Amino acid sequence: MLFPIGPWIRSFGLAPAASVRLLCFPHAGGTAAYYRPMAVALAPDVELLAVQYPGRQDRFRERLVDSVGELADHVADAVRPLLSRPLSFFGHSMGAAVAYEVALRAQARGDGPRTLFVSGQSTPSARRDRGIHALPDGLLAAELERLGATDPAVLADRELLGVLLPAIRADYRAIETYRRSDEPALDCPIVALTGTADPYVRPSEAAAWASLTRRAFAFHELPGDHFFLDARRDHVCEILRGHLAPSSSAAGR
Repeated sequence: MLFPIGPWIRSFGLAPAASVRLLCFPHAGGTAAYYRPMAVALAPDVELLAVQYPGRQDRFRERLVDSVGELADHVADAVRPLLSRPLSFFGHSMGAAVAYEVALRAQARGDGPRTLFVSGQSTPSARRDRGIHALPDGLLAAELERLGATDPAVLADRELLGVLLPAIRADYRAIETYRRSDEPALDCPIVALTGTADPYVRPSEAAAWASLTRRAFAFHELPGDHFFLDARRDHVCEILRGHLAPSSSAAGR
């Protein structure tokens, strides 16, 4: 079950007394609920929260947002109430770009994240427009099937798929049109994760996040494709615990 913390943040209610918080940002087409298995695995030591983008689940009727910058503006305001405990960000795929942009905004006002985890994404200056957001519905559905990120039963249900595709298309438009000519560095550690067989991000591209931090950098390459998180969840959670442990903060900062 998801519990709203304002319009943009969802809690799983699993670790309210944890000493650290991790705010997770979904991939294109993803929802806050995607992170529930990770929230269960990290509890009770880490309170995992997740961003809920508009146009899906309990925000189905809200206006879609197809800009990484606009998403980041909204989430940057929404994280303010979460700062009573050390807060880190984790973003996968499109979520990594949104998390970085939120980190920049939070840093500018003096309350940036403790650590930024970026998963399955290249740096902001990379070209990433593959034209997926402009594909006809049938070809877009085929791309989702190829990536393995969408339940096959959903893809087979033409009526349900027709309801979901506008939000998915808006997300792809957001990430495919996102690109920064500048890449401001952050004053927090960055941890980059990637799959060895990711068709979108080469390991060298994921490792390039090292240049975007003035603090410590760590790089983890795991077996798997773009959604290695699903098959390697235990390993990913082990990595997260190691970097989120209170004893790791001094080394990073």
